[in-house]
Amino acid sequence: MATVWRNAVRLGVVLACLSATGLVAPAPAFAAFATELSGLPDEFTAGGEVRTVSAVVSRTDPGGCVKVRWSMVLTVDGLRLDQVKMDRVEESGIFPLQIQTEGAVARLTDRRLDPGTLCPDRTVTARYRVAFDADVTRGRITLAAEAYDPNLRLLARRTATRDVVGPDATAPASSRAPEPAESQASVEESDAADEPAGQAEGAVAEVPPAAGRPTSGSATGGFGVVQAAFLLGGLLLFLGAGLLLRLRQLTRES
Repeated sequence: MATVWRNAVRLGVVLACLSATGLVAPAPAFAAFATELSGLPDEFTAGGEVRTVSAVVSRTDPGGCVKVRWSMVLTVDGLRLDQVKMDRVEESGIFPLQIQTEGAVARLTDRRLDPGTLCPDRTVTARYRVAFDADVTRGRITLAAEAYDPNLRLLARRTATRDVVGPDATAPASSRAPEPAESQASVEESDAADEPAGQAEGAVAEVPPAAGRPTSGSATGGFGVVQAAFLLGGLLLFLGAGLLLRLRQLTRES
């Protein structure tokens, strides 16, 4: 009887180790990918100044090459979306985008895969030209560059926030025009005929769709894979401890 309980304890420990390894290991599946934003000024100046901002995704693992689809999410505060001009550019000219807006948030997603190919120790770059209307006095803009694979799985994401100031930003505070109140953007959504496969309609947060949301530890909130691994591992360890106590009791009785 003691041998049976000893084997049961060993089996419980082995299962706990295997479950922890199998469930926790996939969590950093995209840890080898990273996205950076370059060309950002300390602050944007409205009224004719055009800035070029680059999003660069890289990978360091020894895996194969993959194509990339870019999606840029911009959020404004203190100004309107229709006061922002943003173009995605390549060497061949303007790169076609699908634009969806909701309130103070807009998502600009590539209609086609990026011309470049992401391979180990190489990068793929997306360039955006950003400008603001001259009637902007002061506000803030947050840019979130997201790189997806062809299956709309999020590879990496980088966010940056900058102030936007008007041409008269250096004037005395008493002479500045009052700041505009926030309002809904009037940017029209583009035709959905050329949407990427699986593209969802509706809220900006749903583009790219659920299939493109982070599948690694970069996601926040909810009950994820890591939590499940800890729960299952703890349960199996608790079972193993109970079996060990039972084995000690039987040993003493014998």
